[in-house]
Amino acid sequence: MAVSGIGRRLVWGWLVCMLPLAQAGELRVHVGDVNSVAVADAVVSLSRIGGNSAVARKAPAVMDQHDLRFVPFVLPIQVGTAVTFPNSDNVRHQVYSFSPAKRFELSLYAGNHTSSVLFNQPGIVTIGCNIHDWMVGYVIVLDTPYFAKTGSDGVARVNDVPAGVYEVHLWHPRIDGAAARVVDEHLVLTGAPMERSFQLKLGPPDQSNVPPAGLEMGLGHRMHPHGT
Repeated sequence: MAVSGIGRRLVWGWLVCMLPLAQAGELRVHVGDVNSVAVADAVVSLSRIGGNSAVARKAPAVMDQHDLRFVPFVLPIQVGTAVTFPNSDNVRHQVYSFSPAKRFELSLYAGNHTSSVLFNQPGIVTIGCNIHDWMVGYVIVLDTPYFAKTGSDGVARVNDVPAGVYEVHLWHPRIDGAAARVVDEHLVLTGAPMERSFQLKLGPPDQSNVPPAGLEMGLGHRMHPHGT
């Protein structure tokens, strides 16, 4: 017999009540593509069913500009976080975003910019540079404190997750559409360490945030292709 949406919420609520009062644990997530190749820069986030009750983690964050790239390429943060955009290059940059979740523009500058940008709405914010068109970065603004980003090994570790029932979301710059995908609608965590694996169907690789090969930055500094 099918269970209604109200019935499912009652069941999940009962499960939460029955979970032991355990310490917060770690969720280790492995992300691969359809060929099981590890996927870097995938953002894993957990939304607690019934609402997040944890203390917010709004530590200041940084997206640098180095070798004519945004570093990191993908920066996940919690709503209400301030981000600074220092310039570690020996050329000037003009950082901006036209994304609905956050529109801003920083005047042409070099070195450490004195202002920070407050990201106060959830969403995917695409960052660009008015001077260097290939420079692209992403600030992923989340309304949950439980998130992490995969490394080159395709692994993300979401730490200090209290016992509860969660919806798991995945986002990557090469997925179709702008929104994160729900990959698990009711993951039950007990406070003990847990591992999960997910696959993403990705679009073809692009050259976002990769400078043209051999580009002269100035002062004798020549750019090289990514990874060389």
